[in-house]
Amino acid sequence: MKATHNSPTTVQVTPADLLRMAAVYLRRHGWTQGDYYTVVFDALTPRACASGALSMAAYGTTVDLPYATDRPEQADYRAAQRVLMDYLGVDSTSGLFLWNDTPGRTAGEVITAFEAAADEWDRLHTEGGENR
Repeated sequence: MKATHNSPTTVQVTPADLLRMAAVYLRRHGWTQGDYYTVVFDALTPRACASGALSMAAYGTTVDLPYATDRPEQADYRAAQRVLMDYLGVDSTSGLFLWNDTPGRTAGEVITAFEAAADEWDRLHTEGGENR
């Protein structure tokens, strides 16, 4: 890189990006029900519920109340959560918790929902790979 080259200092993270990152997180570290996180072996990368996985994708760490955490990433977290809730047809965060905690729900279903919601967001908000 030349000294006169100005590299970008910020990158726009879309809700679809966070949803896909959350899906990858669940594949790598596992899914849980009944709580945001369940520590099994590594406290830095616990199993996570749907909201917990979005939290890990947005904040990069566990947080007690992802929706109400006073951090700059909160807007990104909320936007991705809203996209997922709209995709699932639930109208509140408690509805998302109930969806995640439904008996018989599987990690595969949660991961598939993240990816499908991300694909839908991309279809509605991008044009040729660029944000509209």
